[in-house]
Amino acid sequence: MTYGIEFVPGNVNVKQVVNFCKLAESKDIDFAWITNHYNNRHCYPVLAAVAQATTTLKMGPGIMNSFTDTPAAMASFMCTLNEISDGRAVLGIGPGDLSTLPKIAIHAEKPVARLEEAVVQFRKLVAGEQVNKSGMQFFDYDGAKLTGVTLPGKKGIPVYIGAQGPKVLELAGKVGDGALINASNPKDFQIAIPIIKKASDAAGKKTFDVGAYTAMSIDRSEKKARNAAKIVAAFIAAGSPEALLTRHGLDLHNVAKIKDALGKFDFKTVGELVGDKEIDAFTIAGTPEMVKAKCEDLTKAGVTQIIFGSPLGPDMTTSIRLLGKYVV
Repeated sequence: MTYGIEFVPGNVNVKQVVNFCKLAESKDIDFAWITNHYNNRHCYPVLAAVAQATTTLKMGPGIMNSFTDTPAAMASFMCTLNEISDGRAVLGIGPGDLSTLPKIAIHAEKPVARLEEAVVQFRKLVAGEQVNKSGMQFFDYDGAKLTGVTLPGKKGIPVYIGAQGPKVLELAGKVGDGALINASNPKDFQIAIPIIKKASDAAGKKTFDVGAYTAMSIDRSEKKARNAAKIVAAFIAAGSPEALLTRHGLDLHNVAKIKDALGKFDFKTVGELVGDKEIDAFTIAGTPEMVKAKCEDLTKAGVTQIIFGSPLGPDMTTSIRLLGKYVV
């Protein structure tokens, strides 16, 4: 088992992210994933700052997409980050946030096919190949080659696919070194892992890193930890398909009321509507003992990397220390 941690450089600034990453590294956390949203601080310079401030922590964007960044741009950046970090760069890439992309005038057509082409071209470029025309639909490069970067060599740069739906989970098993799955509950991994395994076995892979991109909230006070998780659980519930809500036994009428309250920015009502069922379905929230037990359940389900994602808890510094002491 390895452990990762996620930071959103929107609610915390770059210096804070760097300091939190240094603390996470001191607590034997293995990976730092920096989110990528157009309206936040950009993950690329944040990752460069993290690389220079740490020595063992692996790091990467969590996650990029091939609508806002081309595989050539990602290859150039990741090789540069790999050089700065002395070989610790990892790439998180996915089909893109289909709710956000239209806001920046991007019509996200054929996201899965586009993602697969991006991974193929990225891998060729970081291997030092000249990529010639091959009839690809989206990235049919014509003589592209990285010439002014330090290439990673045979080790390459690991590619983690951000996946939820069956098509992307299958693609992750086919072309990825790992997957970043937005889920905190073993029930979701009982569905996802067999899809990945079937595809990875067909591709002849011996290893595959299954990452649980959890919504984490830890505190010595169970009440404080779970209260801190309510808004995150609400947003996840509001954006989940009916089949997922049913899988977790949630009241669809109550979830509709949560979605309505979020639309009105009525967070007081949201807090009243979100109960234990929503929190337990979509987050890991509670005391160190509770969190440790739930992480062990994920391990039993087949997860091989647990990523401690937002909100982490009522106080980030305290949360990282508690995770290091009781969970990692």
